[in-house]
Amino acid sequence: MQTRMKNPALVLPEAMPAVLAVAKAARQGGVPEATMELVHLRASQINGCGYCVDGGVRQARKAGETDERLFAVAAWRDTPYFTDAERAALALAEAVTRLSDRADAVPDEIWDEAARHYDERGLAALVLMIATTNLFNRINVTTRQIAGPGW
Repeated sequence: MQTRMKNPALVLPEAMPAVLAVAKAARQGGVPEATMELVHLRASQINGCGYCVDGGVRQARKAGETDERLFAVAAWRDTPYFTDAERAALALAEAVTRLSDRADAVPDEIWDEAARHYDERGLAALVLMIATTNLFNRINVTTRQIAGPGW
């Protein structure tokens, strides 16, 4: 596999600080770091972003995630490894990432379950993390950024 071009946020370097600032702000919303990493990983899996899946696993491990849980993220509904709050965050990540898959992109049932576990700051953090992840996924998939330890 070969990249099509350098990452656009490096070609237009004034873009990178803005994107990173949003990601940094999202991490200040009170959601556990491990949950944020799981959300990032799940959205990246859905979008087929190898670069972000690879990086997401590495970051999640730094946040203390176990291989058992990381291996199960793609099948989180069918495994016992996640808390109700994490399940709500993962369901929200899937809905926000797959906006065009249903008429009501983020149904009240999914939103209300997330709101049961996270306050307004936490919800804002999750939405911003999911949106930022989707931005990075779209950049990286489009330009075929290569996964690996060199990132």
